[in-house]
Amino acid sequence: MSEPALKGDVVMREDAPATTAIISVIERAATNPNVDIDKMERLLEMQERIMARDAKAAYAAALAAMAPALPVISERGKISTDKGKTVQSTYALWEDVNDAIKPVLATHGFALSFRTGRQEGQITVTGVLSHREGHSEETTITLPHDSSGSKNAVQAVGSSTSYGKRYTAGLLLNLTSRGEDDDGQSGGSGAVITDTQANEIRDLIQSTGSKIGPFLEYIGASSVADIPAAKYQPAIAALRQKAKGAGK
Repeated sequence: MSEPALKGDVVMREDAPATTAIISVIERAATNPNVDIDKMERLLEMQERIMARDAKAAYAAALAAMAPALPVISERGKISTDKGKTVQSTYALWEDVNDAIKPVLATHGFALSFRTGRQEGQITVTGVLSHREGHSEETTITLPHDSSGSKNAVQAVGSSTSYGKRYTAGLLLNLTSRGEDDDGQSGGSGAVITDTQANEIRDLIQSTGSKIGPFLEYIGASSVADIPAAKYQPAIAALRQKAKGAGK
């Protein structure tokens, strides 16, 4: 097949991969005095769209390939009562999560980073999962200062930030850990969300078109009414983030 002539209009070979073809067209157009600036801008915009599409496809494929390799995290963190005599609950430490996932992320071309900030007196933690092909996804959770256990102000910020990193990483990578992670916030090992909170979560599940089975599996509950009280905020944050993404 002979190369098409490039005169006033550009022609792209149908048998060439889209990204390679558009780059070739741009290179040829740049040296052609008959191609005006508006056409060059449209070609560059087309190239950006194709590259973004390819990067997103590469991200999705790599994430699917990585999923089976992601480990289940052991829960070494403990919330105790009676001055440490009774273990109320367990949770995965952020350092354990980080150490376990970093080699897997690197192998599959991913990097996980975080942004933190303040919003109306609360702490926001944004997790960003980036792929080497250029696409990234992010999710944000807003948390109060964790002042449990007589923590000072600095310790409270550090605890909430660590909590936020665990949950945003879990949302982006669909991580699981052994046992329940209620982080000791429930005030009792059997405490669950209120009826009002359960109805709010049900409404968000419906409005975001979420599948209740995978959602409950991630949260670690058999039904919405049985969601641990400490997991109310992470559950709401995850659903609101999905609603925000759907509204873009």
